[in-house]
Amino acid sequence: MIHFLIDLFANAQGWLFEHLVEPFIFLSGLGEYTEEAFEGTEWFLMGAVELVLLFLILRPLEALIPVQRITDPRARWNDFIYTAIHRLGLFSIAVFFTLDPLLDRLAGLLRMDGIHPFNLEALLPNMPPLASFALYLLVLDFFDYWFHRAQHQFHWWWGLHSLHHSQRNMNLWSDNRNHLLDDLLRDVYLALVALAIGVPPAQFVLLVSFGRVLESLQHANVRIHFGRLGNRLLVAPRFHRLHHAIGAGHESNGAGTLGGCNFAVLFPVWDILFGTANFAPGFAATGVRDQLPHAAADGSLRPGRDYGRGFWSQQWLGLKRMVEFARGGGV
Repeated sequence: MIHFLIDLFANAQGWLFEHLVEPFIFLSGLGEYTEEAFEGTEWFLMGAVELVLLFLILRPLEALIPVQRITDPRARWNDFIYTAIHRLGLFSIAVFFTLDPLLDRLAGLLRMDGIHPFNLEALLPNMPPLASFALYLLVLDFFDYWFHRAQHQFHWWWGLHSLHHSQRNMNLWSDNRNHLLDDLLRDVYLALVALAIGVPPAQFVLLVSFGRVLESLQHANVRIHFGRLGNRLLVAPRFHRLHHAIGAGHESNGAGTLGGCNFAVLFPVWDILFGTANFAPGFAATGVRDQLPHAAADGSLRPGRDYGRGFWSQQWLGLKRMVEFARGGGV
């Protein structure tokens, strides 16, 4: 069955490349990028498969066991736009294959000086493919944990990342609700880590795709946890929802100071080891504290901060927050 699915995917990739991508490449005079375009076709097709599977599996679950009623359907559609852009737009693969030749050249220069680049698999020769995949996933997740903590530590960065947390109706598409600059920083960072530890390009595609599916589950509007043991092995929707909770998940003391809990992207072990895990039961309300109406000095009720309704307004306001927070104008 697995071999059948692999062959089916390979045939679909070949057909799509031969009949649509390759003619466009040559008509555009970009023939030197044929190899990269073939890899990009794989990434695009993987993203399309992800979208279909997520819709077929998670959307029915959201209807069957929701945490909350969706009060703003437009916001959910807007999140889907983010997901389509990120998963079909070749965002991560473009970064990876741009850096790959540059680092290959650097590696060649180092070899000339007798310095050999690090390769994780070389430490454990004859490792089964599944074991090497799991090892790469674990190492990448470790670095992703610290990246995520940095997003919550620096005020200017929180100005960008807070867009991700501003969704009051969290759903299966909310994982990719990020500022494009924030996404670019993360993708460059993870691509550099992957290349530094010797992740093969084809395996990188699978690693990222596997991680993205799990992250979509974490953000889904589903009343799910994995039990006492399971919650400590894999990030569950309830565990990650607490990270998005107002006054808890992204604040160290509930009073607006940057910090928070449950930063792990896939494996809670990092939160456990570094003291940021919170396994409290319940499904908290999500959002950012400054979105809420608040009392002014004169006793009147002021509306909360506007994070934007559509894609472009959210991107523009994210840049404004980044500058404002960098100057000490907010948290």
